[in-house]
Amino acid sequence: MMDRAERLSGIQLFSGLRPEALELIAKVTTEESHGLGTTIFKHGDVGDKLYLILEGKVRISREVPGMGEEALAVLGPGQVFGEMALLDESPRSADARVHERCRLLALTKDAFDDLLFMHKALAYEVLWAVVQMLTQRLRETNDKLTFLSISGKF
Repeated sequence: MMDRAERLSGIQLFSGLRPEALELIAKVTTEESHGLGTTIFKHGDVGDKLYLILEGKVRISREVPGMGEEALAVLGPGQVFGEMALLDESPRSADARVHERCRLLALTKDAFDDLLFMHKALAYEVLWAVVQMLTQRLRETNDKLTFLSISGKF
């Protein structure tokens, strides 16, 4: 578990957490490996896991009618995906495909909810980290939309 807790400390979302908090999270994660081209989840699927990238890359995308796949992001080691569905219980908002063979840590919604319910201090730390991550992603999206608007591609 110590090794997994160390790995978690390298994940952007959890990098600021106390060692005790990392150990609690490590206990409820499972490791997954996926080959190139594998679909981890599809737009509209039930969101039941949050994923943490240990190695490799994952492409987050949407199918655009008449145009094909539109990549929204290519995420690498230390990054997280699938968190939105755990927070709002809505279906997946995009597809997640393996862009480069990867190793992931998966945290199920049930384990996540139980952990936050049982450990209120951890809940505060994790939820604050999620807010900061989502704020950063929203700023990046705003920058992209501004660029598309200015360049006439919007």
